[in-house]
Amino acid sequence: MMQQPPLIDPFARAITYLRVSVTDRCDFRCVYCMAENMTFLPKKELLTLEELDRMCSAFVGLGVRKLRITGGEPLVRRGIMTFFNAMGRHLESGALDELTLTTNGSQLEKFAHDLYAAGVRRVNVSLDTLDAEKFARVTRWGKLDQVMRGIHAAQAAGLRVKINTVALKGFNEAELFDIVDWCAGRDMDLTFIEVMPMGDLGNEDRVGQYWSVRDVRSRLEERFTTVDLAERSGGPARYVRLEETGQKVGFITPLSHNFCESCNRVRLTCTGELYMCLGQEDMADLRAPLRASPDDDAPLVAAIRAAIERKPKGHDFDYSRQRADGQVSRHMSHTGG
Repeated sequence: MMQQPPLIDPFARAITYLRVSVTDRCDFRCVYCMAENMTFLPKKELLTLEELDRMCSAFVGLGVRKLRITGGEPLVRRGIMTFFNAMGRHLESGALDELTLTTNGSQLEKFAHDLYAAGVRRVNVSLDTLDAEKFARVTRWGKLDQVMRGIHAAQAAGLRVKINTVALKGFNEAELFDIVDWCAGRDMDLTFIEVMPMGDLGNEDRVGQYWSVRDVRSRLEERFTTVDLAERSGGPARYVRLEETGQKVGFITPLSHNFCESCNRVRLTCTGELYMCLGQEDMADLRAPLRASPDDDAPLVAAIRAAIERKPKGHDFDYSRQRADGQVSRHMSHTGG
């Protein structure tokens, strides 16, 4: 694959990380992510697996070194392992450093070994509670035991598992130490994420759900000694080590601490829309140039470069005035987190 000049945005940030939503569909209906009765996109609007391959390969040719596959729930897309196997060739060539996955864990029992064979070495599993009844409530359709079996299968296959927990006021505050201890006992890293103001979810109260992860860290420091770590995973998390357990805990704080100055990533939706910032509405349609020139990637590459030239300095998320300022209308499942 011909390597081209890298993608540099207007603020001299190199874009090396692409998050790709391969479907807007999911087998859960998490209350902070989707409405219960979602209307999903018609199939013709979605990029085919072959188009996703071509799109992602163009980004790899432009210097993207890390691909994270998201959704919806990526593993519910029919034939998705064809795409993972295709992306594995970029790992083998050395053009791509890492191919990772964010999942709700429901399908991991089925796909864990195939993912490892395709070159995936790390997966993030979204898990907000260890209580089966509360899990059913927050996911609406999910079954905790199915996710637990998936996590076990992933570890058995050799995948490194990190748990992502959305901090939800009045929901999982009392489980904070249980979740930390559970992850420590299974050698899993853990990241706490603030709820983001995305999508019209009917009666869901964004301000009411918001639990600052600064408060989460303060609670942890009541029991543990925390040591700040300099490492970065290519994403927005900031990490500490808990001295008593040795485990790594991350905090993603798009609202109480803005991480935009080091942003190296963009997000591609399953319909070919490129969002240069998770917290802004501006996007570029890459599906049109992709489909208009099936045998020539030059128009697609030009469209990608033009989009990166519009990448903003940062987002406008803000809960400080007791309302979800900066809220964007699309659902998190549409952009892929």
